[in-house]
Amino acid sequence: MSEVKVHIGGPLVDLSGTTRADCAVIALNHVTREYAGHGGVVRALADASFSIVAGEWVAITGPSGSGKSTLVNLIGCLDRPTAGELKIDNINVASMSATELDRFRADKIGFIFQQFHLIPYLSAVENVMLAQYFHSMTDEAEARAALERVGLGDRVSHLPSELSGGEQQRVCIARALINNPPILLADEPTGNLDAANQAIVAELLQDLHRNGHTIVMVTHDPEMAGLAQRKIALSHGKVFCHPVGGPMVTLRR
Repeated sequence: MSEVKVHIGGPLVDLSGTTRADCAVIALNHVTREYAGHGGVVRALADASFSIVAGEWVAITGPSGSGKSTLVNLIGCLDRPTAGELKIDNINVASMSATELDRFRADKIGFIFQQFHLIPYLSAVENVMLAQYFHSMTDEAEARAALERVGLGDRVSHLPSELSGGEQQRVCIARALINNPPILLADEPTGNLDAANQAIVAELLQDLHRNGHTIVMVTHDPEMAGLAQRKIALSHGKVFCHPVGGPMVTLRR
């Protein structure tokens, strides 16, 4: 494995063996994101440099206000860095036009949200087909197969209001998978679920990881974070990476 160093605002920290730059599917190089606030410039992410290897499962942790949402928006191509370079699949996304970025995001990234974001007047299969529509062409048979894959083959015609929270989250997973993206970006995927449905979603994510998906997961749940191969912790906009198998450090505010 090649040597990777991560800058966390002070000296460079050697993380040799934790990532492989030559096969990184996500790579940040001194990425900073700043916003204009009432009291001046707010630095939500400060000089972040790290890589995520294709097929890796990484958990992003940290307290509220630490920069997790900013990092997710950048990796998900929903925002652009103020400074630094962000590459996904070896392509510098900051250089793309808005139209190119929309297409790239549809091809490369599947989103699983805590709040589900299902269209209330569309059935489960129609919600999945909506993701197809924005990507290319709709295919109801493929959408039904995606729902069957997450155990909802008998719920394809149900509206979101007719589904439990766990079933709605599984519709979200089917929607994220329908275009077969290499990267799954999961933002608190079990945050609104009871213990039984948390276990179902965790098992689905484990199965997806075994089948080669790269998973980037934001979570406050230590059990979910424990499923990941590596943790990236944030505190006050600074990134701290943890080696595979290394101890998890709790960052306090």
